[in-house]
Amino acid sequence: MKKYSISDIEALIGIKAHTIRAWEIRYNLVPPKRTATNIRYYAEEDLKLLLNIVTLNQNGYKISRIAKMSHQQITDLVLQLNADWGNESVQLLNLSNATMAYDEDEFAKILAGCIDEMGLIKTMDIVLFPFMKRVGMLWQTGTIDPSQEHFASNLIRERIIVEIDKIEKKIKKDAKRFLLFLPENEMHETGLLFTRYLLKKCGHEMLYLGSEIPYADLRAVIKSYQPDYAFMVLTSLNLGKDVNKIIGKVMDGLGVPLLVAGSLIAEFDIVVQDHLTPLKNVCDMVEFLEEL
Repeated sequence: MKKYSISDIEALIGIKAHTIRAWEIRYNLVPPKRTATNIRYYAEEDLKLLLNIVTLNQNGYKISRIAKMSHQQITDLVLQLNADWGNESVQLLNLSNATMAYDEDEFAKILAGCIDEMGLIKTMDIVLFPFMKRVGMLWQTGTIDPSQEHFASNLIRERIIVEIDKIEKKIKKDAKRFLLFLPENEMHETGLLFTRYLLKKCGHEMLYLGSEIPYADLRAVIKSYQPDYAFMVLTSLNLGKDVNKIIGKVMDGLGVPLLVAGSLIAEFDIVVQDHLTPLKNVCDMVEFLEEL
């Protein structure tokens, strides 16, 4: 059985530790367990209960009211909220819960429900990208296991591929050619796959290279394929401090305009360069591609 410290719980549910302690002191909500050496910890069932409490609290239920409910009443109310696929706060917590439990069926059900209700673009914007950012940070800090991060990423990746395959390939008359890739040391393909979805939906042509493409190979492919644009995504947290250095390496001798998206582009100041277009969010990506 995995044990969580209060700092782990804080990171996982997005509620400050002092708030969790206040709930405990004032309402006796989810009191922690203690080891034989008197160290406080939370068990997996405590984490699930706290996730449910946060879900209700973020949807209008006061903590004083929740404290009077039985665990079953809390669970039943959360199950009612779960059907609201457009409620991003609920689905974000549901995805977190499914990830912690390695519950593939539940994770897939949430993805399908959100996409059916909102479409892939909105689901990526308000649910999946925020979720993946949280999971990445939790993985970096050791709050969750790397296997849980891979579990979630692979299921999201598989679903995006399904959505790509649903689009009938139809190239428009004035279509542009895109080269899609991730640079060296960047392996998270979710954002790049989503870009592939957007390009196919807009009727543009593309060559998809995938992750960790060596700089020398990139130039050789550009010479052969002759794209109108190169497109890369930067999301790995360990690349953050070097984001402008990486962009500079890619652009050195590139010869075509470069589009750069991903969470690092939104978080860091990007040095302005000719033929470089930073796309800070999903709206920027959609607007740029649709207006070509």
